[in-house]
Amino acid sequence: MSDTGSISSGIAARYATAVFELAKDAKKLPAVEKDFDALAAALEDSDALRDLTSSPVYTREDAASAIAVIAKKMKLSKDVSSTLGLMAEKRRLFVLPSLITTVKAMIAEEKGEVTADVTAAKALTKAQQDKLAKTLKATVGKDVNVNVSVDETLIGGLIVKVGSKMIDSSIRSKLSNLQNAMKEVG
Repeated sequence: MSDTGSISSGIAARYATAVFELAKDAKKLPAVEKDFDALAAALEDSDALRDLTSSPVYTREDAASAIAVIAKKMKLSKDVSSTLGLMAEKRRLFVLPSLITTVKAMIAEEKGEVTADVTAAKALTKAQQDKLAKTLKATVGKDVNVNVSVDETLIGGLIVKVGSKMIDSSIRSKLSNLQNAMKEVG
């Protein structure tokens, strides 16, 4: 049996490659990046859009017409609108979150950027985010976009993930390590 996650990511990768290559050839990557940022925000904010992309209740025609209206209202580029329309017709809208992530990663790679997912115990100021990005750029050698989320259970410190590397300097982690060390001794 096939893993549905790998099937979804494979579908998303094919659509992402097509959109990326079309935008790159037409020198429209900034517009496509803006479109996918707007789509990501819309998916996060709209329960109706999330329902449209994931529910099998909508017919192909209903999904395609709804996506056409949404794309027009959001003023999405022709390539992105056409791709979303095709995905609706083929009942592939369920891969939209993965498509957004994949296209954004491809654009970042093209621009020589990398994304760092940072989990902090409290919200970081703009100055702290800029300093962290500068420090990570010196380490990684590429421009770094920082995505910050807050997890108060960390108590203090940060967890930074860049690609396959993870740095955990949280107090929660240090206390857990200390607790494990104490168990070994006693």
